[in-house]
Amino acid sequence: MLEDEGWLSTLAKQPITIGRENAGVVAELGESVTNVKVGDRVGVCPTTPAGAPGYVADGGFEPKIAFDANALVPIPDGVSWEQGAAATDAGMTSYHAIITNGQAGPGKKIGVIGFGGLGQIGARVAILAGAEVYVAEVNEKVWDAAKKNGAKGVAKSISEFSDVEFDAIIDYAGFGTTTAEAIETVRRGGIVVQVGMGRLEATISTKALILSEVTLIGSQGGTKEDIAGVYEYLATGELEPTLTTIGFEDIPEGLDKLAKGEVVGRLVALY
Repeated sequence: MLEDEGWLSTLAKQPITIGRENAGVVAELGESVTNVKVGDRVGVCPTTPAGAPGYVADGGFEPKIAFDANALVPIPDGVSWEQGAAATDAGMTSYHAIITNGQAGPGKKIGVIGFGGLGQIGARVAILAGAEVYVAEVNEKVWDAAKKNGAKGVAKSISEFSDVEFDAIIDYAGFGTTTAEAIETVRRGGIVVQVGMGRLEATISTKALILSEVTLIGSQGGTKEDIAGVYEYLATGELEPTLTTIGFEDIPEGLDKLAKGEVVGRLVALY
């Protein structure tokens, strides 16, 4: 939104305060609100019919927001504010892609492309769900983290695991070549879930897609139930995504670091 004017058409109003991933404490209630009470710790789901904070109404780049109570998801004890915010988009999107669309579970062999803000959560959730997970990540600096989180193997490309019969490969990077490699690597009848949008186009082998009867699924966002599922894993302490926390005054510098690829994990501003 800061760099491409084409995104401005998605805004309900201008000027607007952006920030679509939010968690906080309920301070006041509108009339007829019964699903939450003052003092509740909640995250804001950005995919309900109410729309997303920062797009339909002022978002989280300010200390308080006013939003539809039906979009709120209770945050369990033991889940930090930083985790509560990150789970509303990075967590939800990762969970929805790998559990709902990728069908990760006991006995399944799952490939994860990209071990950044989304991929690290998706990979760990799949492992906690009982799947055998292999990670493809070009940044070797995070390989140790992937292994510590339970990855069976780590390589620069998913194609390096050609001997693994993947039931599903989830592409959290989306650099075109990664999509093509996933389609050519997944087993016959397997699933490729496309999440990342590092590039907005990909050249794929329709031969591999057809002859191997691969199912290619686009995955965007998720649901309140997906956020609740992530919160459950976070509350156990077994899911601990890498988060970098900054203060409100550090947001401009944080955005600059994001643009330069200098942030480790998910960046969260804490008031």
